[in-house]
Amino acid sequence: MKSRLAKWLFALTMILLLSACGAQSKEDVLKKLSSKWVDTKGYELTAEMSIMTGQEPKVYQVEVWHTKPDFYRVKVSDTNDENTQMIVRNKEGVFVVTPALNKTYKFQSKWPSENSQAYLIGSLAQDIKKDKTSTFKEEGGKYMFETKTSNNHKNMLPVQRIYIDKKTLLPTQVSILNENKEEQIRVTFNQVTIGKVHAPGEFQIEQTPTGQTDKGTVEASAEIDNPAFETHYPMVQWDQLHLLDEKVLNVEGDKRVILTYSGDKQFTIIQQLSEKNTSTTIPVFAPGDPVDLGVAIGAVTDQSISWEQDGMSFFLASSSLTKEEMIEVASSMSGSELK
Repeated sequence: MKSRLAKWLFALTMILLLSACGAQSKEDVLKKLSSKWVDTKGYELTAEMSIMTGQEPKVYQVEVWHTKPDFYRVKVSDTNDENTQMIVRNKEGVFVVTPALNKTYKFQSKWPSENSQAYLIGSLAQDIKKDKTSTFKEEGGKYMFETKTSNNHKNMLPVQRIYIDKKTLLPTQVSILNENKEEQIRVTFNQVTIGKVHAPGEFQIEQTPTGQTDKGTVEASAEIDNPAFETHYPMVQWDQLHLLDEKVLNVEGDKRVILTYSGDKQFTIIQQLSEKNTSTTIPVFAPGDPVDLGVAIGAVTDQSISWEQDGMSFFLASSSLTKEEMIEVASSMSGSELK
């Protein structure tokens, strides 16, 4: 009887030891991720990004190329591939490209080192490493890290959950949450290829096929129809905020709407139909830094933010809003009669 009990206790001890050996600690997994995601010479991925901050979810397709040290190409398209924007970083700088409007903007920016993005796996690894209070657990065949966000939406969307396949150690999904832990943005990775390297020339902004052009210009890929003008209003739910004035102007035959908001936080929004560049190319100059608004890629400075969305051009100016607050307003803009 004693012999049988001893054997049973020995077997149980071995099972517990083997189980403990098989478990991965947060530090073990993070070390492997840094080696696989950050140290790689390059990667290529495709993902689907769902934005759930508006009245209806919006879905975008994302393609990313990254080659060390600082070459990036991020293409964001809607589900119909009709509206496309790209962020390109090459040796000449950071560019935001809108092919359908034949417009390209150049920034003197350190993007993305100062603005983490959920679809850049190197940024995700740095977010996990930087947050000493992050939590870690295993969920079935996946690891899950919950960390603070470090992007331009970090006050509005402070938490992210990063899901990683145990076998491949590749990300499968990122959920970005608001203060109530409600999912607002979801990035689902379709395919991630580690070690894929692109030549520096593949990160150049397209040049027109004929004639000499300035560097950093782009040729329009397609003609677009002029959309109907629909006034957009911010959907932020701030106390004491109300629409003070709405002016409709006619400037050289083009309709322009100016919205003025008052309260503790004051700002003005100017909107009009986007004008497609009719020449072959356009110079690339833009103030501030590129910022991902979810619905579009904009340019933000200390007191303004500009972007193009739904066939419209927007400019928001304020001396009382922070950059994060301006981004929150811009991200909430919706074509609606709600004010």
